[in-house]
Amino acid sequence: MEDWELKARELVRDTIARYTHAGDRFRLEALAGCFLREGVLEIKGREPARGRAAIVSLLSDTGKTASPPTPGFFVRHFVANIAFDQVAPDRIDASSYFMVVTDQGPDHWGRYRDVFRPVGDQWLLEHRLVAIDAMREGGWQAQQA
Repeated sequence: MEDWELKARELVRDTIARYTHAGDRFRLEALAGCFLREGVLEIKGREPARGRAAIVSLLSDTGKTASPPTPGFFVRHFVANIAFDQVAPDRIDASSYFMVVTDQGPDHWGRYRDVFRPVGDQWLLEHRLVAIDAMREGGWQAQQA
């Protein structure tokens, strides 16, 4: 493996971490900043959001507003088993599993399918497909659906 590839993989992991931390803190503008300006967030079964403003709007419309819904509420995303399906100097395809925990315990879980592109010293999301496999009945995500 060449040095550029090691660096690219670490920068992809950094983008994934920045995305999850921003989401956990309800910082939707920062989350959208993990995408290219024309990037796409696609949640399976919904119309894709194209562009950063549309991504913020999509997540705001699903109830994931800029602040926790109740005192004591929190969200924590856990991402695991990041697989680099294709690695090239101008594109990385990756897949991973996620689980979201709230103050009530495990809430929902599923898979990310991502395409990343290099921009300066970063690798940003060109496209993220979120596929929710299951959710806790009556949980936070279930209330958003």
